[in-house]
Amino acid sequence: MNNLNTILIIGAGAAGLSTAETLRRLGFQGELALVHAEEGLPYDRPPFSKQVLAGLWPPEKALLRTPVALDKLALYWYHGVHATSLQAGDRSVELSDGRHLLFDAAVIATGASPRHLSSGHDLQGAHVLRTLADALALQRALVAGSHLVIVGGGFLGLEVAATARQVGVEVDVIEPLPVCLEGPLGRAIGERVMELHAAHGVRLHNGIGVNRLRGSGGTVTGVELEDGSIIPADTVLVAIGAQPAVGWLEGSGLTLQNGILCDAFCEAAPDIYAAGDVANWYHPQLERHLRLEHRMNATEQGQAVARNILNERMPFAPVPFFWSDQFDVKIQMYGVAPRGAELRIVEGDIRQDRFIATYHAGEQLVAVLGWNSPGKLLPYRNQLLAEMAGTRL
Repeated sequence: MNNLNTILIIGAGAAGLSTAETLRRLGFQGELALVHAEEGLPYDRPPFSKQVLAGLWPPEKALLRTPVALDKLALYWYHGVHATSLQAGDRSVELSDGRHLLFDAAVIATGASPRHLSSGHDLQGAHVLRTLADALALQRALVAGSHLVIVGGGFLGLEVAATARQVGVEVDVIEPLPVCLEGPLGRAIGERVMELHAAHGVRLHNGIGVNRLRGSGGTVTGVELEDGSIIPADTVLVAIGAQPAVGWLEGSGLTLQNGILCDAFCEAAPDIYAAGDVANWYHPQLERHLRLEHRMNATEQGQAVARNILNERMPFAPVPFFWSDQFDVKIQMYGVAPRGAELRIVEGDIRQDRFIATYHAGEQLVAVLGWNSPGKLLPYRNQLLAEMAGTRL
């Protein structure tokens, strides 16, 4: 084990908390400090677009750990403050309240921040969805019979669309690309997702962008499209992606490139690591840098970082995995499908309620997707793992 007295974790989401738990489990007994920009306890984000938004879960059910479990970690908390600068050479961090912290090793797990439209985001009724407060504010706005317009047809936007329809809200989704989710899932699966939403009454507007949000008296009233048409709205959710929260690291000595550039051990500089949405690390089997905004990646990367801090020095080379719940469909995907990958339906039928699809670059398996087929994915996941271990992707 390294001769470490103080480890500082900046960010208390899934990645930061996973790092802390793993450090303690592996025997680190020194000072473990955690900077948490919010006042409350750390929470999980995936339920925000589903169970919390639908009112099926109380907010406390979205907490990552109970207060008792957190107390057992013996953490020194910095609540309600955020890091404003870091100096890699000095191994120091400045906080927003003026405190100056020194560390022997640091983990940056500050996540990502939602992107905003260039105008209209300050109108009442215009929302983003990142924090628990965001989720509760949007939940209060989704009254049965009201009209929600979602700008962005990615996973977050479509999950919210599904939840809103299930609580009786009228929903329009605006997506500038011709096919929703074509990037991560390919055209055929993206079209299948769109058919699912259309069948549940979601109105999809593809191939057109947004000019601005329209408002009256400081309250949003609609969304103006590029062709000048207006979609009326009681509530607007802007779900146009997120950007790594690295602005505070300018001048830190770290390389900022689509997040924090790291090596295969998730190390950005000597004894400074990154984990979760903010980490752009080198995947040794994919042989390229990768940044993932996936929930499972945050947990697994936090665990890997903890082991590497304590000198296990194992490259982080997971099989990327994510899932999405929309209406009565669970989509699960292992791997990364490059644009143009060949899609093959290997079990079931794409027109039916259950199927499994594989993605291929040439003859090499690069990803596998299950549509309501969680029990049947494991053999394909194992095959993908074997391909990644033996062949360059």
